Amino acid sequence: MNSEIEPARQSGPQPGPDAGTWAMAVEMYRNRYSFVAVGPRAHEDWLPDAAAVMRREVADPRGWRGRDPEQGDEELEEDPAFPFRVPPTDGTGAAQWRSRLFEIPRSAVVRLLVMLATDAMDVSRQYGFADRRPGMEEHAQVILSRFPEGSRFFTNTRHHSNHHPDNPDFYERVTGCWPMTQYAWDFGLLAVSREEVGLIWSFDAS
Repeated sequence: MNSEIEPARQSGPQPGPDAGTWAMAVEMYRNRYSFVAVGPRAHEDWLPDAAAVMRREVADPRGWRGRDPEQGDEELEEDPAFPFRVPPTDGTGAAQWRSRLFEIPRSAVVRLLVMLATDAMDVSRQYGFADRRPGMEEHAQVILSRFPEGSRFFTNTRHHSNHHPDNPDFYERVTGCWPMTQYAWDFGLLAVSREEVGLIWSFDAS
């Protein structure tokens, strides 16, 4: 993970979603305990930018609505990043935190985003999934489209398809994760473009 995308030198118009389609896509997570937020990419090494999103220190660069189930909660007064475990700033700690993330190809992102919105983060347990799947995938494509070609994508599970070890299929049951929060079970997507860093994370607080 040493090769990093350099932050953009200047911002310009970008293709992709608008505020309305983004808001509808984020609504996909309304019935889950999920966090959706995007912050600016200000550093070559994106770790401080991810930490700033977790600490809720930055606003969405486009002014678009995210999702924060902890908004207004007393927990945030003691720990502004709750429930995330923020990456340490020292080299060893940062490397250890980063080692819990695994890069996935762009082709795997839509299914991951859909999985994060399902009951128990398990597609097989989602009621009426066959009927809901096209709409959920359409929303996931909107989220993905915010991060243009060349963006990098990370998640905290090593789950791999038996048939395509380098291209995980998140519609197959995922059995393990490396928690990035104070809960024992969580899954998410960390998306990094030249200009933005996004977190779409779902938690199991049971």
